[in-house]
Amino acid sequence: MRHWRINLISFFIILIAAAIVSRLVYLQILRGDLYKALAQGQQKLFSQVQGERGEIFLEDKSGDLYKFATNKDYPFLYASPKRIKEKEKTAQVLSEVVGEDKDLILEKLKKDTFWQLIKNKLSDEEVASLQTLNLSGIYLSKNTLRYYPQETQASHVIGFISGSGEGQYGVEGYYDEILRGGEELEEREKGPFGYFTFSIKNKENSGSRVILTLDYNIQFMAEKLLKEAKEKWNIESGTIVVLDPDSGEILALVNEPNFDLNLYSEVENLEVFQNSAIQKIFEPGSVFKPVIMAAALNEHKVAPQTKYIDQGFVKIGGFTIYNYAHKVWGSKTMTEVLEQSINTGAVFIEQQIGHKTFLDYIERFGFFEPSGIDLQGEVFSNNSELKKGYEINFATASFGQGIAITPIQLARFFAAIANGGELVKPHVVKKIIKDSGEEIEFQVDKTRVMEQKTSSILTAMLVGVVENGIARRAQIPGYFIAGKTGTAQIPYSDRRGYFPEQTIQSFVGFAPAFNPEFLIMVKLDRPQGTPEASVSTVPIFRELARYIIDYLGIPPDYE
Repeated sequence: MRHWRINLISFFIILIAAAIVSRLVYLQILRGDLYKALAQGQQKLFSQVQGERGEIFLEDKSGDLYKFATNKDYPFLYASPKRIKEKEKTAQVLSEVVGEDKDLILEKLKKDTFWQLIKNKLSDEEVASLQTLNLSGIYLSKNTLRYYPQETQASHVIGFISGSGEGQYGVEGYYDEILRGGEELEEREKGPFGYFTFSIKNKENSGSRVILTLDYNIQFMAEKLLKEAKEKWNIESGTIVVLDPDSGEILALVNEPNFDLNLYSEVENLEVFQNSAIQKIFEPGSVFKPVIMAAALNEHKVAPQTKYIDQGFVKIGGFTIYNYAHKVWGSKTMTEVLEQSINTGAVFIEQQIGHKTFLDYIERFGFFEPSGIDLQGEVFSNNSELKKGYEINFATASFGQGIAITPIQLARFFAAIANGGELVKPHVVKKIIKDSGEEIEFQVDKTRVMEQKTSSILTAMLVGVVENGIARRAQIPGYFIAGKTGTAQIPYSDRRGYFPEQTIQSFVGFAPAFNPEFLIMVKLDRPQGTPEASVSTVPIFRELARYIIDYLGIPPDYE
């Protein structure tokens, strides 16, 4: 019994060990799954997030793709305030490195939380500086955000992503649901001090890729020419639309001023985001005269050689309508009415078809409805004043004053002339490629609005405008060009009447006229130093048309 103490101690050690082993067996084997789940529940956070956003591409005539919207990992800086002891000193150091206000940083560091964002989208220099500091409670991580490699190019078509992750404007807004993709489960794991240490995302539920109809090179050239016009004519704003009149595919859509998609949050004037092609209503002026001519030709009320006598003015009730510069033309045909853009000739045509028929054709040609283009935020005018039925309103509308439309509506109408009389829905997306690989292509949507004979006759008359009329600057040797100018007064916003010296100048043309492959609409708002569109917009059309002809290799109409 001499060693009874040792034996007793050994017995208790074995008993305690057995108890511990039994408990471990119970916890890790018998109940292991339960406690593992409980531990994961405390350490991991699961949340539903959107799948990776689909990318947006442009292509050129050879099929080469150019990435215009993608996703990029950006480094960001965050803090765990509960881990920071010297908050004042830390705020001062961070302010010097990342350029943020010291007081704002300090306010975040004083919060009783484990996570506070200090700055997003750090530069490489900022990241390098922060890595050398090794500040307690200050961490670097990465966040996937939208990135636009082409910056300003096609900015109004592409649109952007808001701070809350929603598509705004353009394709990003219109196709937001498709680009977003489905929801996926995101797993985040916490470290011992409560802040997130890493994130694992399931990549199998990404959004669809979108291929645009825009041609990279035509878009680039159109933007270059409009920027030059802004400098030359000091315009307030401007728009160029290029489309395929047969399919409705938009080959280029440009607005000036534009903006850098990556820096949209720095834009102070929110009107810059406005896509003028679909969101700016204007009175078109004489470029609208082919509308009344198309209606009269289609109703067989006039023919190209129908004559009328111009006295330089026409009286409607108590109002008098004059020609541009008060010119008196005498006996003129309908072809000459378009070639010389005679206001009283347009009024004469409206009188031949009547107010109701004119109104019906304006509706038929799509001017009382949106074009249906696949871009977010399209607007249109009900033209309630015109619909009231006053005779003077119909008279002025015949030559494009007192009726409000958008540039895309105007381009859509001219496309109907070019393609044989069918109103086509314009669109900027060629196809959508789902994450599964399935491709969805845009189906052309057309509605006949005039006889094919009407479109052929009107096309020949519009060729006369370029060959013999006020749009001679649009001529391109070897090619027949059809087109019409417009120089419209700008109405006051707060009262009746028009600004005396301010105009909107436009030109719409297509080529080759009798087998068109493209249509161009050019619109300049308040150009300075030029009295009419034949001087400002027509040369822009000609240069862009020549570029497209050479680029697409379109054979000439004649030697």
